[in-house]
Amino acid sequence: MVAGAAAGIGEHVAMYPVDTVKTRMQALAHPGQQLHSSVVTALRNVLRREGMGGLYRGVAAMALGAGPSHALYFASYEAAKQLYGGNREGHHPLATAAAGATATIVNDGCMTPWDVVKQRMQVSHSPYRGVLHCAQSTFQEEGLRAFYKSYWTTLVMNVPYTALHFAAYESIKKFLVGGEEEEGEEEEEEGLRVQLVAGGVAGGLAAAATTPLDVVKTRLQLEGLNSATRYNTTSVWPVLRQIAREEGAMALWRGWQPRVLFHAPSAAICWGIYETSKKLLGGI
Repeated sequence: MVAGAAAGIGEHVAMYPVDTVKTRMQALAHPGQQLHSSVVTALRNVLRREGMGGLYRGVAAMALGAGPSHALYFASYEAAKQLYGGNREGHHPLATAAAGATATIVNDGCMTPWDVVKQRMQVSHSPYRGVLHCAQSTFQEEGLRAFYKSYWTTLVMNVPYTALHFAAYESIKKFLVGGEEEEGEEEEEEGLRVQLVAGGVAGGLAAAATTPLDVVKTRLQLEGLNSATRYNTTSVWPVLRQIAREEGAMALWRGWQPRVLFHAPSAAICWGIYETSKKLLGGI
């Protein structure tokens, strides 16, 4: 759990500016503004209007949520992987995928409220002074439901994302390691490199495949903020259809570039910190 908390905080804080750009691209524009059409345009606009601080608005909410949620995430993953037989000798991608899906159900229950606060702080012209003000205002105006309105959408996105991510990570890692298990010191030396490459490739692939669901999640979390558009449902399919009907099918893929740019290195960072921390803590 300590290794998981360290990995979660390190991953999200390091890549937070990219996540801010992704949120700006996926959110509905403030009245009178145009939607950001590219990563470079979104980044340039944030820096010009708000400076570097604009890229880190809401990072405290992410740091506060990422620690406990990732502690539960990796603890659940390791327990489920053992339960499903993923630790047996040989390659068991289905068991690993099922363990990842189980872990994300636990993780998202803890992380979703913090993610709502984080995204409301990230949008352009956010009316909130800070994390506490955002949480208080959201609760007073919309109630507890606002913090979990996107929970099921988050699960619909993250269960396949995590299943694909974890299965790909373990598979790519085994492919890269090959026959090095018997080489002892060489395996130890190359372990971190393999984990970084496997984590980055797996995270990027899973992120690209689940972008439309991430757009739906972002819209539900920001519903009513800077836009009069209402979806009047928390179901994924009706929101997908409304976005496609009103903005075109390509709107569902808005922000895929920064999403991949976020998840590929963040997954590499996360797995690298997690595996390294486990080894260090295992020697205590």
